[in-house]
Amino acid sequence: MTSASETEGAGTGGEAVTGRWDGVDVNFGEEGGRLTYGSYLRLGLLLDQQRLESDPPAHDELLFITIHQVYELWFKQVLHELTASRDAMLAGELWLAQHLLRRVHTIERTLTQQVDILETMTPQDFGEFRHRLSPASGFQSVQFREIEFLSGAKDPSFVKRFRGLSEDEKVRLQRRLEEPTLWEAFLVVLKNAGFSVGSDEDLRKALQTVANDRAQYAATWELAEALLQHDELAAAWRARHVVMVERMIGTKPGTGGSSGAGYLRSRLDLRYYPDLWHLRTSL
Repeated sequence: MTSASETEGAGTGGEAVTGRWDGVDVNFGEEGGRLTYGSYLRLGLLLDQQRLESDPPAHDELLFITIHQVYELWFKQVLHELTASRDAMLAGELWLAQHLLRRVHTIERTLTQQVDILETMTPQDFGEFRHRLSPASGFQSVQFREIEFLSGAKDPSFVKRFRGLSEDEKVRLQRRLEEPTLWEAFLVVLKNAGFSVGSDEDLRKALQTVANDRAQYAATWELAEALLQHDELAAAWRARHVVMVERMIGTKPGTGGSSGAGYLRSRLDLRYYPDLWHLRTSL
């Protein structure tokens, strides 16, 4: 129940609403209504984007849409951070590059944990609306491909074989194919530290030196570890994802015409930075 002290000062016509909670003055004014929580976050638009395709509406379709829209929002943030980390490496700002990568690590752990929520949906419940998804597929996530390209796993064939791309999406992917990757930026870091990376042997020696002299090359080593962590967490998400898909649909083909879990399993061995993994063998 609202007390008299909480409503004291209530006004009309956009006036501030004030009160006292636990002896603290509280002001609910909106500074003339210029900006509110909802308008700043555009919640009206955001919360109107979960449009169900099933008819009658399947209960779990809202969960499915929400989870994947949240994934795309996080992908946008990951791209923002990875791009900035790459640029920081190119500018010689190693601490900033590492800091941003660690933020990405936290987001990637969140992405993996979201699978737990999706798995509260049973195969039977998914089956109620799965047929409505065709030919859409997570395989078509442009932002996910951008993350892979930026991380170092560039695949020009994706742009060529996927016909559902808009012109803007084609431009974005082509730009990612042409711009430096995180790994290429790290090679610049090694060059700036005085190493030659012109050949595989030169690179191997450079990484070995950095690993064996962490006192002198602390920032470079920590950056290499941050890249490896990004690689490991991406691999963990792929592994968690494929098991979830197998739990949901078994060996059925994917909705977008892919081989479903079979395709996802073929991606489990992908590594963005194989040189950093090979380094472990010699340490």
